[in-house]
Amino acid sequence: MTPTAYFTQAKSALNLPPTTVLQSAYQFGVEASTLANLVLTGVKTATTSAYDLYEPNEALPQVRAYDVILDAHDQPVCVTQTDQVTVVPYREVDSQHAFDEGEGDRSLAYWRQVHAAFFEQEYRDNQQVFDPQTAQMVLEKFHVVYPQR
Repeated sequence: MTPTAYFTQAKSALNLPPTTVLQSAYQFGVEASTLANLVLTGVKTATTSAYDLYEPNEALPQVRAYDVILDAHDQPVCVTQTDQVTVVPYREVDSQHAFDEGEGDRSLAYWRQVHAAFFEQEYRDNQQVFDPQTAQMVLEKFHVVYPQR
């Protein structure tokens, strides 16, 4: 099923106005299916993206917007609604955010280890250098709205 068709199904089930728009449909990182399942089960309620890699006029995620989370095969797993969006320096990401991301042992040390490697590659892919002292991050908090548990 396409993300658009899945979102249409979700809008109907949730009694959302037909004009409700889908903000985006995306996969998480390199373990898309594993991370999508963590979202579906309510373990993963946050994510991080590199603000420095946004295009000049690219909008940040919007609070109350809806997204379709995809698995590794680009199949919809669930719909989330964004609760909070903040931009902070990488070095200021805290243990609560690391816990909310739901990965590994959910510690800040684990979060820093895997995210440093991830962002180093992301920046490199964009012909930039990741510097944990100056990098800016977009922190999102969200919750699953569909399917309803």
